[in-house]
Amino acid sequence: MRQVHKAARMRTHLKDRVSEVRSKSIFLLPNAFTMGSLICAFYGIVIAIEGEFAIAALSIFLSMILDGMDGRVARLTHTQSSFGEQFDSIADMTAFGVAPSVIAYEFALTDLGGFGFAAAFIFCAGAGIRLARFNTNIGVIDKGFFQGLASPAGAALVMGYVWLAESNRLPEWVEVYNAYITAGLCIYAGVTMISNAPFFSGKNMGFVRTLPFWFVLVLALAFICFSSNPSLSTFVVFCIYAVSGYFYEIYLFVTGKPNPVRPPRSGDII
Repeated sequence: MRQVHKAARMRTHLKDRVSEVRSKSIFLLPNAFTMGSLICAFYGIVIAIEGEFAIAALSIFLSMILDGMDGRVARLTHTQSSFGEQFDSIADMTAFGVAPSVIAYEFALTDLGGFGFAAAFIFCAGAGIRLARFNTNIGVIDKGFFQGLASPAGAALVMGYVWLAESNRLPEWVEVYNAYITAGLCIYAGVTMISNAPFFSGKNMGFVRTLPFWFVLVLALAFICFSSNPSLSTFVVFCIYAVSGYFYEIYLFVTGKPNPVRPPRSGDII
């Protein structure tokens, strides 16, 4: 009889251990995606120093994909945690702030001396401020919009140009002003990230079941363009997105509608 009870206790203990290991594994899953994003960012920095700028830019895009998956995995597995949020924020600063700045600097901004350094730093600082503001304004502003350009989109704008310039034979005038174009994109992205322009976030997608035909057609054409010249299509898409917030803000001003991303707090400076 004792042996039966002992065997039952052992089975119960084994089940508890298996459940504990499974729980820890599920908890680690979203953090594994975050770690992957961080690894891609670090690799981008290292490979850029070696002069492989196209690969460096693509590593940041891969980092974007992994970053977009960690939060979704955490919600699907119900493993959201304070640690995961903090780790994700630090990884985002590295992947979409520090890494793109270093890659852009190594790619072209070294030719501009102090101005090139300043342009790269403006981007890096803008990403840092943008991420800090995002963390403090969670639940305060309309989740259907980003307050300023999201840091992954800012990184995609700059890295999209690096990828385009490295993968295609550009017009001579572009090559002549390559460093200034890179600096301009860094400064524009850095400033836009800390602006109050409302950028569509895609988090309120209730309309997807009633997509009009023209929208489907545009998506098809975009896919064709992406297939023929992915670097050009990617850069154009993020250029359009990077200015869309300002156009929408102008529309809101003209129509007298409120800006959905301005927090209703008088103490906000940025």
